[in-house]
Amino acid sequence: QVQLIESGGGLVQAGDSLRLSCAHSGGGFSFSAMAWFRQAPGKEREFVARISRSGNTRYYADPVEGRFTISRDNAADTVFLQMDDLRSEDTAVYLCAAAPGLVYGSHDAQDYRYWGQGTQVTVSS
Repeated sequence: QVQLIESGGGLVQAGDSLRLSCAHSGGGFSFSAMAWFRQAPGKEREFVARISRSGNTRYYADPVEGRFTISRDNAADTVFLQMDDLRSEDTAVYLCAAAPGLVYGSHDAQDYRYWGQGTQVTVSS
């Protein structure tokens, strides 16, 4: 059974940085495209970033392009999200997702089979 556990969230000020981690267990990490989504109170879950199985291809949502970087360590079964120049509008619960069998993943949450519980990121202005 695949499990995803996120960590690294917290309360920061605007302009600060955070690095989120998502530990994948249960096997198959290197065969899964991975992604980060986020959900703010009263809003729908939205795509943030995704990374291909190999780590060579990455896509970002427009609001985070240039500020966030997704990466993965296939030897450690972990995916990361480096978040720089954080803004108040980045405040949300950040969720890690895995899409086994997909090479590149997608922007659609329905394509991801496994989800973590999320980690809270709060940015004060």
